[in-house]
Amino acid sequence: MDKKIAILATHGFEESELKSPKETLEQQGWTVHIVSPEAEEIKAWAKTNWGQAYKVDKELSQTRPSDYDALVLPGGVINPDQLRTNRDAIAFVKHFFDEHKPVGAICHGPQVLINAEVVNGRTLTSVEAIKMDLKNAGARWVDEEVVVDNGLVTSRTPKDLPAFNKKMVEEIREGVHA
Repeated sequence: MDKKIAILATHGFEESELKSPKETLEQQGWTVHIVSPEAEEIKAWAKTNWGQAYKVDKELSQTRPSDYDALVLPGGVINPDQLRTNRDAIAFVKHFFDEHKPVGAICHGPQVLINAEVVNGRTLTSVEAIKMDLKNAGARWVDEEVVVDNGLVTSRTPKDLPAFNKKMVEEIREGVHA
C-alpha cells in the first residue's frame, strides 16, 4: 500500500520534528516529500541554533495537494510563523481537511492550522506557548503526549515524537476519515 506524504516546511523548522517523522514514514516504504515555498533547500533550527540544510523535493507553487495522501507540519518558532501567512501554504493545508486526509502537526505547527481555519471544534495539543491561540480559534486544547481527532494528529514537543510518529503511521494506514 504505497502512500505519498507531504511535509510542509520552510526555514526555521525544528530539525527533529521534520527528520524523525520523515524517517519513520519512509521506513513504512512510503514516499515522503519536503514541500516548501522555497526552492532547493531549507535550513533547520536545531534546539538553540541553525541546523542542517534539507533538500526541498517539491516547490509549493509547483505542487498539487491532491498528489498526497497525508500532510505533516513540523514546528519550530520561525517555520509556522512564515507558513501561516503564505496563501499557497494555507490553501495546501485546507485541501487535506476538505478531503479528510490525515494531518500531523507538532509543537508550533498547529499555528498554521489556525490560519487555515480548521481547528474550531477540534481537540488537539501543542506546545504550551500557542495554547491560548488555539483556544481562541475554537479548539479544545489538552495537555497530552499525542491527540488524535478524526485524522488530525497533534503533539506538544520533540519528546513526544515517538508517540506522534506511531499515531501518524496508524492514521495514514487508515486513510481518509469520513
